[in-house]
Amino acid sequence: MTTTTLVERLTKLPTTALSDATGGHTNAANIKPLADHFKVAGRVLTIRLPDGENGAVLEAISKATKGDILVIDAKSNTNRAVAGDFVMQLAQGVGVQGFVVDGVIRDLAAARTIDFPVFALGTTVAAGAKNGTGVVGVPVAIGGVPVHTGDYIVGDLDGVIVIPQEDIEQVVAKAEDKLVKDEAREQEALHNGEQSIRAYLQKVIQ
Repeated sequence: MTTTTLVERLTKLPTTALSDATGGHTNAANIKPLADHFKVAGRVLTIRLPDGENGAVLEAISKATKGDILVIDAKSNTNRAVAGDFVMQLAQGVGVQGFVVDGVIRDLAAARTIDFPVFALGTTVAAGAKNGTGVVGVPVAIGGVPVHTGDYIVGDLDGVIVIPQEDIEQVVAKAEDKLVKDEAREQEALHNGEQSIRAYLQKVIQ
């Protein structure tokens, strides 16, 4: 299966179904979208930053392939931003799909105006230092979840889930199957109001 086809399928799946398919072990629980409509689904390029630094983000943008999602391990620093409006515009301009940050950004209004998806711990007013340190393409962790370049990540209103690249086809198939079963359950339980709800409840609590 091609990467494009996988990403197209991923885009249609909610994080909740994907979490069920992975057993709920790869959710970056504290990282949330900075606008309700933000969604990302695709391959990861990782960045590991020293505390308060953001110099390697520009390097990652220069190396990114169109559609990549930059996953930035900023050590949960909530004082210094890993990016602001200018850096987000650079990323968007070369086809980066969005940022997932174990840390914070600034210029939130700009991110929303240019519709650049960011998932993070929040925002700050303080810029990060640019001393040229940090590493691109190495193993990182976000919200305590390990992430490698080439893994997949999906983010939506409910949060963020990481899918190891070696598991992607199995997880996508299981999540799609889960959605089909959920739809059948809803139809069974809700098609006739209270009567069908009570019949469903009676069946499942026996």
